[in-house]
Amino acid sequence: MSGTHLSDELESLRKTVEEFAHEVVAPTIGDLYERNEFPYDIVRQMGEMGLFGLPFPEEYGGMGGDYFALCVALEELARVDSSVAITLEAAVSLGAMPIFRFGTEEQKREWLPRLCAGTLIGAFGLTEPGAGSDAGGTTTTARLSEDGSEWVINGTKAFITNSGTDITGLVTVTAVTGTTSDGKKEISSIIVPAGTPGFTASKKYSKVGWNASDTRELSFADCTVPAANLVGERGRGYAQFLSILDEGRIAIAALGVGLAQGCVDESVKYAKERMAFGRPIGANQAISFKIADMEMRAHTARLAYYDAAARMLRGEPFKKQAAIAKLYSSEIAVTNAREATQVHGGYGFMNEFPVARMWRDSKILEIGEGTSEVQRMLIARELGL
Repeated sequence: MSGTHLSDELESLRKTVEEFAHEVVAPTIGDLYERNEFPYDIVRQMGEMGLFGLPFPEEYGGMGGDYFALCVALEELARVDSSVAITLEAAVSLGAMPIFRFGTEEQKREWLPRLCAGTLIGAFGLTEPGAGSDAGGTTTTARLSEDGSEWVINGTKAFITNSGTDITGLVTVTAVTGTTSDGKKEISSIIVPAGTPGFTASKKYSKVGWNASDTRELSFADCTVPAANLVGERGRGYAQFLSILDEGRIAIAALGVGLAQGCVDESVKYAKERMAFGRPIGANQAISFKIADMEMRAHTARLAYYDAAARMLRGEPFKKQAAIAKLYSSEIAVTNAREATQVHGGYGFMNEFPVARMWRDSKILEIGEGTSEVQRMLIARELGL
């Protein structure tokens, strides 16, 4: 990657995902979305394409690419539909990545090949009903059994993506496992396989958007898993997930850019076709300037996430740049979705038009994986304020 120029390999990936999004996702996703159905067949095909294994080494069943390759794929998917894009993003950056980054060799061998193949997807159990932005307020607990062989988990998690599908394989859960020397909560990460007794996924939420993705509340009632399911060091769970979220913000930024660009795509198409007062509405400066501003926002947001990804891949500090990219892309996605709806007029309010779905999907980008307020806090902190 140099500036906005993709390597031949990444451009080939981009074109492949672009074709898949338009030929496979676009014709069916609207119906699935309205029925609140998870897109199992689309996910299966994404797995066969290797999308779930993009940033992982071949030795674990991955494609041997990097995190930026994932971002390129997410952008192209989100240009057509965000439910499919968030399913991929959460499965890779939240489901599989913690095991790859922090898991034991045994955990990697057990889980990553199936997660990379997309035959299983993973979830990330961080948020709780009373602990969202303040993830340090975790109340879910995990205590070791008397013989030290098992963790016994109790608590509730909220808004967890990919947590209750037929192909969900595991949820990595943060839980309080003790108290540190300075009296603070000791938070650790533990793998809970799907189907473990005491682990229950509620029915799907009724959501404003992302209706073809899976989001549920999870409960743990004396849920018992082997002590070996601890991910990384005991007491490092909070720090692990903070680093995972830094990376995930770049991926969410890519998704936001895709949605924003999709709004441009649909608006240009509509403005050329829709006639009013004897000419296409795109001939009117009020419409053409509105779409030009939408393109400007999407382009600028793309530069922001490209920069954050490049810094991450070079091993440089990227926390501030990831926060900037996530903040800006999510806010311009909301703006572009609103403007695209306006360009479409009354048709923009009809669910059969993609911009209506994009409008509904955009708002969560300002909330999930760190609210806009949290991003501003992180940026200010990095500036020494």
